[in-house]
Amino acid sequence: MSEKTIITLPADETFAVAASAESVERAAEALRGNGFAVHIVDTAADARALVVEALPTDKAILASTSETLRLSGIQEDIDASGRFKSIRAEQADWDPRARGDDMRITRSAPDVVVGSVHAVTEDGRLVTASASGSQLASYAFGASRTVWVVGAQKVVADLDTALRRIETYTLPKEDVRAQHAYGKRSVVAKILINNREVVPQRSTVVLVREAIGF
Repeated sequence: MSEKTIITLPADETFAVAASAESVERAAEALRGNGFAVHIVDTAADARALVVEALPTDKAILASTSETLRLSGIQEDIDASGRFKSIRAEQADWDPRARGDDMRITRSAPDVVVGSVHAVTEDGRLVTASASGSQLASYAFGASRTVWVVGAQKVVADLDTALRRIETYTLPKEDVRAQHAYGKRSVVAKILINNREVVPQRSTVVLVREAIGF
């Protein structure tokens, strides 16, 4: 049996390049001004160590589907190490057809959600695109605490550039991943823009000076 053909869209690879140190610092300063806690680390390994050390072991944690988390090892730490109360691990044997609503509800309001975003602007906005919207509820308000790990290639000048990055780079990359993982194409169906965090100490952004994820 022949393998199914994977359809590829052209991707603007300029968005794969890590932003300058100055750009990352501007984004970090703006994010702090907008109510987000921010850490800047050199490598994905540094981000992994920081996040794993900071996560509680007695709270329900959702690791969002994220290439950044997968490649950094953070997803494995949360879901497979046994150290944390992983929602995905606890639901590993659930049948989505029978318990889809239970999965949707619990994943929309975990104690802690760890994930990434698709762009960070230099004026301190976080932009996340999704086909289903499954991670957006927890990002916006559902989770008591949010942690985003973000590679420097996602730092862009402004919102217009952030949206262009999603359409011309993130979508083509996610489209290929979705075809391999789910056997279907991806779309940009929903976009969340976190302009500001009004709940003190709720949201943390870990900016990585190197590129990771898409």
